[in-house]
Amino acid sequence: MIKSLLRSAAATSTVLVLSLSTTGSVIAAALTSASISLSDSRPSQTSSYTVAASGFTTGTSINCIQLDVGTSADGSGDAGLDLSSITLTSTSIPSSGSWSVGSVDGATDQLRATLAGGATPNASGNIVWGGVVNGGATGTYFGVLETFANVDCSTGGPIDSVIMTFTYIDGALVSLTIDPSLTFSVDAVGSGQDVYPNGAATQNTSVASTSTSIDHASAVTSSTNGVSAHDISISTNATSGYSVYIRHTGLLTNGSDTIAGGSLSGASFPAPGTEAWAWTSDDSDLSMNGAGTGLWTSFTTSDAEVATAAGVASDTVRVGHQVGISSTTPAGTYTTTIIYTAVAIY
Repeated sequence: MIKSLLRSAAATSTVLVLSLSTTGSVIAAALTSASISLSDSRPSQTSSYTVAASGFTTGTSINCIQLDVGTSADGSGDAGLDLSSITLTSTSIPSSGSWSVGSVDGATDQLRATLAGGATPNASGNIVWGGVVNGGATGTYFGVLETFANVDCSTGGPIDSVIMTFTYIDGALVSLTIDPSLTFSVDAVGSGQDVYPNGAATQNTSVASTSTSIDHASAVTSSTNGVSAHDISISTNATSGYSVYIRHTGLLTNGSDTIAGGSLSGASFPAPGTEAWAWTSDDSDLSMNGAGTGLWTSFTTSDAEVATAAGVASDTVRVGHQVGISSTTPAGTYTTTIIYTAVAIY
């Protein structure tokens, strides 16, 4: 009886096998160390987009690399890019093949690079698109980087994928004001110094000057002219440079007697024995005829340019003065005042 019951139980036992099946899309491998870098993150500016990542599936050939930019984490939502002038600058994700900008869907802000023959990616690398005009609004945006084994950037689903974020942000305006500057001085030149230290001519001073006076005493005669000089130093940040002018308050005068100034205009100074009173300059930038070559211009009460520069400058220029008298010049002490005027030009 017991055996019979056991046989009956064994005869009626069954084995159930549970079988499960699933269908759906392939899940893409997740990339790591991913980033998006913009050369210009300001809204509406033209920028290059550099996307870098690691962990690419190196055993599968890819035909498309796509960056889908949007306002949502899946790349959807209009970010407002202008891709009409997009270029593919470089890619090291695959290091082989002549990749080019693929079919770009400007309406959905998708940046693509394709290669019909496909190539195997490296484990890590970057891709750079240029000529992208950023969207017009500041804020945080999403970029989904995906690789595909088809040039349509869709069929078969993505092989590798990663979601990144980046921002558009207004630039910070930096401003500063540099105050205009001008320094000017008149410095003494000793006796026996060349009036043209930087010029072609050579003529030595016969008397030492101070910054505020020139005393020839009795050294000027009908056989010996008197020669003096000043060093004028000027520094300015004026964008158009400077001009320095020279004039005198009047002819060298003693009571009712004067020493004739002559009418020199970039000419040789008369030999001793002739009344004359003139200036010269060692400034090679001066438009005066023969500057630095030993030629002289008579003093007047009007400003005459004695030094100049066309831009920001810091210069020292030697200005010479020469006086001559004749045998009939009346005795006495003759004086006048030389005036220098420096003008910065902005």
